[in-house]
Amino acid sequence: MFTLPQPVLMEGTSAITSSTYNLTQLSAGMVHIGVGTIIHKHPAYYTAKFMNLANQSNWGIRVISLLPADRLEKLSIINESGSLIDVITASTQPEEALSSLADPAVKIVALSLTEDGEKWGVQGIVDTDQTLLAFDFLTKALARRREQLGDPLTILSCDDLPRNGDATRKALLSVVNDKDADLASWIERHVTFPNSVADSVTSIPAMEDDLSDERTATRAEYWEELTSWVIEDKFGSGRPDWEIAGVTFVDDSTPYEALQQRFQNASYSLLAYPAFLAGYRTVHEAMSDSVFSNYVNVFINRLVSPLVTAPGSIDLTDYKTKLLRRLSSAAVNIPLSRLCADGASKLPAFILPTLAELVKQEKPTYCLAFLLATYGHYLSATTDDKDEEYEINEICLSEDDWYKIEDSDVLAFLDSSPFASANLRTIPHFAAAYKLYRKQIAIYGVAFTLRQTMCTLLELH
Repeated sequence: MFTLPQPVLMEGTSAITSSTYNLTQLSAGMVHIGVGTIIHKHPAYYTAKFMNLANQSNWGIRVISLLPADRLEKLSIINESGSLIDVITASTQPEEALSSLADPAVKIVALSLTEDGEKWGVQGIVDTDQTLLAFDFLTKALARRREQLGDPLTILSCDDLPRNGDATRKALLSVVNDKDADLASWIERHVTFPNSVADSVTSIPAMEDDLSDERTATRAEYWEELTSWVIEDKFGSGRPDWEIAGVTFVDDSTPYEALQQRFQNASYSLLAYPAFLAGYRTVHEAMSDSVFSNYVNVFINRLVSPLVTAPGSIDLTDYKTKLLRRLSSAAVNIPLSRLCADGASKLPAFILPTLAELVKQEKPTYCLAFLLATYGHYLSATTDDKDEEYEINEICLSEDDWYKIEDSDVLAFLDSSPFASANLRTIPHFAAAYKLYRKQIAIYGVAFTLRQTMCTLLELH
């Protein structure tokens, strides 16, 4: 078990500058499964802010790491907020992990399964080591809670995947049903799975990186400005009053999820493949090129904006301004290779809804035809425009999909499983533009083809 150090706060962050609660007397009201940046930016951050404002110390967070002990020792876990109590290594301390999850004082179990979550969230399966381990511990812990006649529990997913609470419920019940149908029935009655939308700059460089004072302060400023958390208010046996710390509670998170997917997540995917193929390696580098920044700007302001109504009190103009500022910031140094990974699950969720509406309204689709052309080229090529080799990380493509990717007829790619339901090959203007862009990219490269595409986009919009 790792005892965490006292808080190390980001310089320039105004949210938590001192604690009104006693950091040495924290008691656990939450357990968080998974070690990563998301825990600092959402559960830990908002819980510490709430406890500080409410002068409470009964919502401390115990962390269960699914990483092997030798890897965890190399991982720097910094208790930035002061709400984390300790870290339990599941592989070497299984009983301590189970006891923490089954503790009657624990009302919420939060999950951050990162990339593994994308696969089970999209495909409805559980077949990765980390996810299997997490759900195995949850199954055993929930069985103990049932035996102890414990209070209801809330399992709160923090993973960035569509309807994350619903996906967690479906995946967990599929695991439990195979082992204990009665327990599955008990879970359906006593465990809630609220959907949530967590947004923050979690891909910023680690605290231990060698950063200048100016860049560290800028990073803190962006983190403070861009962190938000929307959660469905469906908790089984109490929760922190996170609303006083800035969390938004709603009956249905769907409109907020759609906003994030259609603007932020879609912009990342839109930029990822063409910028990476052009030789750029970070979002900031790509956005420093006016051709790429204009490409994203046209997408956000001229294609997506007319199709989306902002939920709640969100000011769409302000939201877009902050998003473009984030994409252009040197402090938010997101690797394009990470954004390129698992496009087969990302693009259908983030891009196809906008494409479907554009087609329905008979509006130009050149921007998205170019994106899919770059994605198809990215999967079939082995080097970028600068002859640099790269590795492809795709976990959701089948063997049949790869046959279509490698087919000499580039239109076959549009029939692969990520896009088959959209029938893109049957949309004449889209298919023609896609085929033309694939040919131009293969001959002239991505950068040249995008410049030609931008001329068309600016004329049309």
